[in-house]
Amino acid sequence: MHPPPRRRRGVRRLLTAAAAALALPLTMLSTGSTPARAAALQCSVDYKTNDWGSGFTAELTLTNRGAEAIDGWTLTYGYTGDQKLVNGWNGSWTQSGTTVTVKDAGHNARIAAGAAVTTGGQFTYSGSNAAPTSFAINGTPCVGAHQPPVAVLTSPQAGAVYTRGETVPLAATAAAADQATITKVEFYDDTELLGSDSSAPFALSVANLTVGSHSLVAKAYDSMGASADSTPVGITVASGPAVVATPSQLGVQQGESGTYEVKLSKQPSSDVTVTTARASGNSGLSVSGGASLTFTPSNWNTAQKVTIAADSSGSGSAVFESSAPGHAKAAVTVTQLGARKTYDARFLELYGKITDPANGYFSPEGIPYHSVETLIVEAPDHGHETTSEAYSYLLWLQAMYGKVTGDWSKFNGAWDIMEKYMIPTRADQPTNSFYNASKPATYAPEYDTPNEYPSALDPGVPVGPDPIAAELKSAYGTDDVYGMHWIQDVDNVYGYGNSPGKCEAGPADTGPSYINTFQRGPQESVWETVPQPTCDAFKYGGKNGYLDLFTKDASYAEQWKFTNAPDADARAVQAAYWADLWAKEQGKGSQVSATVAKAAKMGDYLRYAMFDKYFKKIGDCTSPSCPAGTGKDASHYLLSWYYAWGGATDSSAGWAWRIGSSHAHGGYQNPLAAYALSSYAPLKPKSATGADDWAKSMQRQLEFYRWLQSAEGGIAGGATNSWAGRYTTPPSGTPTFYGMHYDEKPVYHDPPSNQWFGFQAWSMERVAELYQQTGNALAKSVLDKWVDWALSETTVNPDGSFRIPSTLQWSGKPDTWNASSPGANNGLHVTVADYTNDVGVAAAYAKTLTYYADRSGDTEAATTAKALLDGMWENNQDALGIAVPETRADYNRFDDPVHVPSGWSGTMPNGDVINSSSTFESIRSFYQDDPAWSKIESYLAGGAAPTFTYHRFWAQADIALAMGSYAELLE
Repeated sequence: MHPPPRRRRGVRRLLTAAAAALALPLTMLSTGSTPARAAALQCSVDYKTNDWGSGFTAELTLTNRGAEAIDGWTLTYGYTGDQKLVNGWNGSWTQSGTTVTVKDAGHNARIAAGAAVTTGGQFTYSGSNAAPTSFAINGTPCVGAHQPPVAVLTSPQAGAVYTRGETVPLAATAAAADQATITKVEFYDDTELLGSDSSAPFALSVANLTVGSHSLVAKAYDSMGASADSTPVGITVASGPAVVATPSQLGVQQGESGTYEVKLSKQPSSDVTVTTARASGNSGLSVSGGASLTFTPSNWNTAQKVTIAADSSGSGSAVFESSAPGHAKAAVTVTQLGARKTYDARFLELYGKITDPANGYFSPEGIPYHSVETLIVEAPDHGHETTSEAYSYLLWLQAMYGKVTGDWSKFNGAWDIMEKYMIPTRADQPTNSFYNASKPATYAPEYDTPNEYPSALDPGVPVGPDPIAAELKSAYGTDDVYGMHWIQDVDNVYGYGNSPGKCEAGPADTGPSYINTFQRGPQESVWETVPQPTCDAFKYGGKNGYLDLFTKDASYAEQWKFTNAPDADARAVQAAYWADLWAKEQGKGSQVSATVAKAAKMGDYLRYAMFDKYFKKIGDCTSPSCPAGTGKDASHYLLSWYYAWGGATDSSAGWAWRIGSSHAHGGYQNPLAAYALSSYAPLKPKSATGADDWAKSMQRQLEFYRWLQSAEGGIAGGATNSWAGRYTTPPSGTPTFYGMHYDEKPVYHDPPSNQWFGFQAWSMERVAELYQQTGNALAKSVLDKWVDWALSETTVNPDGSFRIPSTLQWSGKPDTWNASSPGANNGLHVTVADYTNDVGVAAAYAKTLTYYADRSGDTEAATTAKALLDGMWENNQDALGIAVPETRADYNRFDDPVHVPSGWSGTMPNGDVINSSSTFESIRSFYQDDPAWSKIESYLAGGAAPTFTYHRFWAQADIALAMGSYAELLE
């Protein structure tokens, strides 16, 4: 039985509007400013409301349209009715009569040239609610912001199927705002310009599209220089006539029926009969209507319905095939759900959108892109890169699909794709046999800023031995490392051609290419990186490839190098744990056992993330000469920011190296994976000490959370065994955790790595899973306090919209850790600087509440999880998934300089020059061909910050997973 729910401060239901913010997985972004150019204050204000009849929220976006930054702002405007201020956010709000005054909140006081800030307030009123007509900032009247045009791709229809060689009719409508006119509409196939039309009706016919999936976009331009993209429309070009069925995934509850639609891809010359029957799977599902449908030359493109009925007791999925003579058949997977499994049906519907090839989430190889959209800069600097994070979410998504449908082939297939493309092959790491575990690597200090690089290697600094290399080789019979590299250029946009087994094959190579980015200390944001190949054969870059940008040595050898993101590998193990449990519940454990064994192997190698970067002894390491470890005393037993390995490409001069990381971030921990690898038999590693190490890690991670928990409940940054990345002495009084020093913002500082609420939600969700599975008392105590805090900072509105924390700010520090008597951390505090309606983060947060509520019986956590999921489902759906608009003020950094030492010169594979004058964009000139590039051009020229609606793979997967988790535990 569940214990009764505890009393707590209630969720804030203030009827306030959600403020958009960024989702920043792995490495967060900076919102830097551009240099001042002129002296006159120019501004515009956008005013939007969410009105429910007796009250409303107002969201105001203040854009600096001048050439100098605004340092400190006061906004004034007036109403004509009886609107009364209730409260406000992102500013200090007051009202005198009908005049409203908003003073900046400090953290948003500076508005860079061309940048914008958003503030909001809640009001009551009666009668009419007319919008204000004039605004002023610091006493200067503001003009209204020019709104970009609206573009809608009206043809073809989403999901349409055409035959190779057939003309695809493209058509769009476009409307301009503010008395502007539409000057032209361009049509794109992903980022390839197909053509344009400068007069309405805007249309283009294309007859040469290749067989496969295509993502089509219309882009409208207006006479005032603004532009906007339509929502992408996915279509398929088939090799011949085909039957078309939508959706491809359908959930039907027991005792009920559901329908899908069929039509033909091409007009026939005579009548065509389409017959539908169950091809395989659950016999509890049957065709109850539309088993035989006739399409004529006149109605061939008009959809007709097939009805599938479910009996009252069956479960599992079945494949129904709709076929016709001379046509490729269409297949729909129908899953029989429990009588009340509404959220499983939602999972399947969103899963169908994510996996529909025409929607653009996957490459032709089946690799998940970071996002459908190509112009996006986060930790990946291009949307069609991907990360080990995305692969791990694919595994988790397919595990949930197996749970809902009983089909485990897709989970196994996802692991196969990951193993083929994201785990380096022997050809990619060819000289591991030369690795000397007694001397794992040569020390090179980390520096505070990129302009302090390259960093000189120092062989005189003591380095400890690697205590797990021998037992890993003994267990698996290989010198190869079995872990994912963290980032991949899926479409080979950069042109290195480092596809698995190849070293710098070049721009002509098709398919995924391994790359590296971050290399130069905590201040190197994504905007300051120089992308490089993982296998540097000196073909691109300068005379030493890219190596002498990062390390300083007497000479350089061609080499390979890979970096692992431990949270992603741990998430893969986490997904395997659930897959094994769910498959066994269905009596299908044998179907996933081989894949689960591979996850155990990955977890064995993941222990490299537990070690100090240079295997130095953990604790009080405050100078480079501090003692080297002698074995496991070099392990902090936490999941650090990375581990890495590399070596020479020339086996005749063979050498290889491995490093851990001295920095541990609270957001990267995964005690559920540690539990699985230590206590769940199918996932226990083969190595002699692997399971014991993970058992110690699980306890250490939970203690780490407790040590980092603020007085309010939020989890602070982390700890390091190497202050400043070079074993210097930390400030006096810095608290310690098993000898490691508290680091408020481990690893990255631009922006601080501790400020994103998503790390809180991701990490606490893993703690909640552990608690739900085991009832661990320490996990519960951390969750009790964290959930109280998170709920107190959550707003759910009557219309289902919501606000959750976005940017966090920290003050103070924790008490030095005492395992037998932990401190209360009364001096460590967190405040919420701003809020967001980010749906990906909200989904991870909802999962946390779901798992916590299932074990604790907490009704408020359960109802809030449901409210978040219902709110996004009702308010934020589009053709590709669930998403919300985001204003990207940080995109003023496209022209940020990239540090290249004076005198260093080289070229990117496409010929872009790399030298001391390089900028982020200048070494990525491919962005100028992106259909969204004009938004960036306009912004850099002084326009308003651009708005995008992104469909990130991890976010869509997390939303689907949250629906499935809620169905499993609380529905």
